[in-house]
Amino acid sequence: MNVLERLDQALAFSEEEGMLLDSVRELAKNEIAPRAAAYDEKGEFPWENIKAINALGLNAMFIPEAYGGMPLSYRCYLACVREISKACAATGIIWATNFHAIKPVIQYGSEELKSRILPRMAEGALASLVITEPSAGSDATGMKTQFREDGDDIVVDGQKIFISNGDVADVYVVFGKWAGAENAKEAIGAVVSEKGTPGLTVTGTEHKMGTRASGTASLSFEGCRIPRGNILAPIGKGLGVLLGSLNKSRPSVAAHALGIARAAFEDATAYINDRKQSGKRILEFQGIQFMVADLAAELALCESWLWHVGGLVDQGVDDMGIEASILKLKATDLAMRITTDAVQLHGGYGYCQDFRAERLMRDAKITQIWEGTNQIHRQLIGRSFLKKEGK
Repeated sequence: MNVLERLDQALAFSEEEGMLLDSVRELAKNEIAPRAAAYDEKGEFPWENIKAINALGLNAMFIPEAYGGMPLSYRCYLACVREISKACAATGIIWATNFHAIKPVIQYGSEELKSRILPRMAEGALASLVITEPSAGSDATGMKTQFREDGDDIVVDGQKIFISNGDVADVYVVFGKWAGAENAKEAIGAVVSEKGTPGLTVTGTEHKMGTRASGTASLSFEGCRIPRGNILAPIGKGLGVLLGSLNKSRPSVAAHALGIARAAFEDATAYINDRKQSGKRILEFQGIQFMVADLAAELALCESWLWHVGGLVDQGVDDMGIEASILKLKATDLAMRITTDAVQLHGGYGYCQDFRAERLMRDAKITQIWEGTNQIHRQLIGRSFLKKEGK
């Protein structure tokens, strides 16, 4: 048993969580992984994978019991994200996005809104978190999408881009700005829209380098009317809801990245254990051993921090934004490094589709970009050590 396997074995989950994780691992190995290459090649949404995930009832693990869920720990959720992403990064994104989008509804929504939306999610609906715009990426205060009150309705107007699940979602959690508010931060708000709402249109989907089977869409809101009861964050409350949501989704992105990284590491070490050059297995060369040692050490440390941050969430710690940023930064940079080195260790075959190393490398790149670019996270982490003047 190697150090990474011992780290996995040392994780403490309840009996119920352990049984679920075993089921997820079997599903990932026997159903999701074998279909990943074909879905990637065709750029086709992996409906069979989503049906299989819903057959296990996985959405229920983050929905409160009162709304049809069977809630389990956040650490167990992260472990499921990692296992699914290890098998198929695109499927991992799709399922994790359900959590990213619906967590704000669970945490901040009214009782009436939760009663309408959450049972659908527990049964397997798809959700989408709608933030990014042409003029607003990592800086959400640049959003131009507008919410305007009109009688019993809220009218939404604006354009959104790079929206995961945007073309297939049943439920959309949309961030924008309330009309009439002067302060950019105070103006931020959030509403819930639903599939089929007049004025909500999917205007296109992206043709991407990696995670090609997951939908990334552009959305248009033109005079889109939603009931006042669908307000999630009124004026003055939206930024807090947004930042609170990101603190929960960034560890999830890290788990996604570490699933990709673990797949690449395991594939590479298996290959260099078998492949021979000059009469020796590639892993017998000292230079290669040093390379593998560095990757294994960093992977073990990142995964340990993943479980630490997951534990903070389970303990109800809210002020953990910097811990989440450190995790997202290090895990995603490591995923890119490990997948790049995995291609190198496979030699010429790593550059071809005979092995999945090239797909994993393509899949890893997005993890450094979304949920705040890694440059932004470095700024957040560094800025946290600034002392107030005069102190």
